[in-house]
Amino acid sequence: MSAQRRVVVGITGATGAVYAVRLLRRLREAGRETHLIASAAGVLSVHHELGLDRRALEQLADVAYAPGDVGAAIASGSFAIEAMVVAPCSMKSLAAIALGMGDNLLTRAADVTLKERRRLVLMVRETPFNLAHLRNMTAATEMGAVIFPPLPAFYHRPQSLDDLIDDTVERVLALLGVDEAAPRRWSGLGAQG
Repeated sequence: MSAQRRVVVGITGATGAVYAVRLLRRLREAGRETHLIASAAGVLSVHHELGLDRRALEQLADVAYAPGDVGAAIASGSFAIEAMVVAPCSMKSLAAIALGMGDNLLTRAADVTLKERRRLVLMVRETPFNLAHLRNMTAATEMGAVIFPPLPAFYHRPQSLDDLIDDTVERVLALLGVDEAAPRRWSGLGAQG
């Protein structure tokens, strides 16, 4: 598969596992090859919030890796990908990415994504932010990452939680460069009716 069709998805222990699961499903629908790394805390969140175990989660991806597998293909810049998204991204993982620690496969893959100047989207999920969080977001942004807290939009008058989640996921897909993304676009106040 070409690099333009590969996306790495990381899942950490912050709340919001539903974003990763929806993202994996939409990427598959869009014909992308997905490479998944879920931290132990990420798997706990997926299980607690969605009732899925590691095996069920990994079946949503084309390839799944253990966080300790630092020799995996995605740990090298020679393995070309289109983009990477960490959904959700805990403040611990954000700090490791911002500092270039690469202490596990998820943070190493993010570091490789940045060094190769590929798109990295971090769906940070903890509030309120303290100064360390803000500084780490600034550092990651300065290195080329996109900080994308999954904040809902209400201008399209969502009718359900699913509407809010789907809209956020579609916006992330658009940021990743997925042509099949279908976020709701603002068309101005005159079009609201």
